[in-house]
Amino acid sequence: MKRLAFALRPLAAIASGAGMALLFPPHSVGKLVWLVLVPILIALWSLGEKRRKRKAFFLGYLTGAAFFLPNLVWLRSVTDVGWVALSLYLALFPAAWALFASTLGNPWRGGRKEGLFSAPLYAFSCAATWAALEWLRGWLFTGFGWNPLGVAFHETPVFSQAADLLGVTGLSMLPIFMQAVLVQVCVRRVSQYHSAVLRRQVAMGCVVLVMGAAYAYGVWRLTTSKQGESIRLRALLVQLNIPQEAARPLWTAEEVHIGYEDDTLAAVEKAGSKQPDWIMWPETALTGRILRADDGTWGMWQQNVDTIDRIREKSPATIVFGVNETESEAHDGMLMMKEDAKEWNSLAILPSDGQLQTFRKHHLVIFGEYIPLIDKLPFLGKIYEQQSGVEFGGGLSVGESLEPLTAEVKGQNFGVIPTVCFEDTVPRLMRKFVREGPQVIVNVTNDGWFKETEGAAQQFANARFRAIEFRRPMIRCANTGVSAAVTPVGTTLHPDGGKPQELRDEKGSHFTRGTLMAEVDIPKNPPVTLYARIGDWGVILLGVFSIVGMSLRKKEAPEAPEEPEAPEEDEEK
Repeated sequence: MKRLAFALRPLAAIASGAGMALLFPPHSVGKLVWLVLVPILIALWSLGEKRRKRKAFFLGYLTGAAFFLPNLVWLRSVTDVGWVALSLYLALFPAAWALFASTLGNPWRGGRKEGLFSAPLYAFSCAATWAALEWLRGWLFTGFGWNPLGVAFHETPVFSQAADLLGVTGLSMLPIFMQAVLVQVCVRRVSQYHSAVLRRQVAMGCVVLVMGAAYAYGVWRLTTSKQGESIRLRALLVQLNIPQEAARPLWTAEEVHIGYEDDTLAAVEKAGSKQPDWIMWPETALTGRILRADDGTWGMWQQNVDTIDRIREKSPATIVFGVNETESEAHDGMLMMKEDAKEWNSLAILPSDGQLQTFRKHHLVIFGEYIPLIDKLPFLGKIYEQQSGVEFGGGLSVGESLEPLTAEVKGQNFGVIPTVCFEDTVPRLMRKFVREGPQVIVNVTNDGWFKETEGAAQQFANARFRAIEFRRPMIRCANTGVSAAVTPVGTTLHPDGGKPQELRDEKGSHFTRGTLMAEVDIPKNPPVTLYARIGDWGVILLGVFSIVGMSLRKKEAPEAPEEPEAPEEDEEK
């Protein structure tokens, strides 16, 4: 029996990890979220006392590796070494959770008291610790919070609405809590878990209560989302689908500029009387820089000016675009780049009156936009070149401002929560821009680095939760997709009903060249959500309380001798 358990536990760990990978694009089998952790929970809780911690850590690490390696395979389009290294590092977090779940969060260990609420208590502690560790991996070493378990609800609007309470990491607690309770109720150890009927009823009652509350909250949010006055914003999204090798576009600068000019003007002409308020181009769309002096004086390279002037001949719309911005100073009435000038990856808003605003990206991509210690360790640049196939062009600087940008449509002012690249997957940064009053989330991104892989779809699945967490609509423009408009409830449906507002070809692929005239309603008095107010502190505190509380609970009862290895079914009497 022990030999069988020795073989089955690693298989259970791999099954849970592989199942989690199926929750996200390109598979998006979201229904598995209610079952996917059952195998690893049984494997961890049924471990004997001998080398329990070591075995649990190994099983959790196996689960993490089986999840992240296939889930992040799109990184191979840039670097094989980076894909493996990042995946194996991230696997440490499920391993840490497994260590907790097999010890302090284990209801099947000998000597544990079976109180009336024992099953939901252990389930909650495992769920809260998982969520806290998801927050930690999204914060530690600048963080990589990609695809927390809650993102599995990206195509389930009813349950995804609870993300505005504790964030999408807090949403991860819901399926873990349910599975952990059901495992305790349905798979019990003969030797020690003789639950009374009342305990089972309480445990199942807690599941029904939590699930019912989450469902009712989602229905309420969905049905009340369109109440109140709003500002209608019409934005023309232009996507050229320019191929790249790492950061290097495979089109010439002339081809890029002509592409944006021709596609934009064709869409403007086609729009007729329904002209756009905004024209949006993606991250680093224009090849010339913006030069910016310390006093706010600015200028642009001529190829940018020529492209914008050509658009201005046909449309007075505000132009929102991604561009590199360079630190400059005035010399004889001309702006010149400073020596050792800082350079930023920026989002620019340029209305017809020429009052330029820029947001400088905060959350830079490690080994993409900067390489730590490259000045002291220049061989790191050689490694980048060997892995990506292009020379490292130098590091970018980190933006500092946390003030939202501003915009106007038909005399009505509103705020802009700006994000560049994958910053729309970093909620702890975006919440710093939330203010009272009308706001829209804007993202310009370029996933061309990762070619036609699932990376872009995964980013979009994560990004749409920002609209839910902050109850602000989102407009995002990408080079290779996904260019779309997102409502404050996380859907892409047009505010007046109808088909989703996503730029896709006739086969449903977002890897296409084209334009999309998107519309969003910006609420004039949106709520400031609980998550916007407290951020990740809710998840952090719940995780800390769970670990401390279960540690204190452990001291109350001595542990019994080693238990049998495998769970068995109770016999009904």
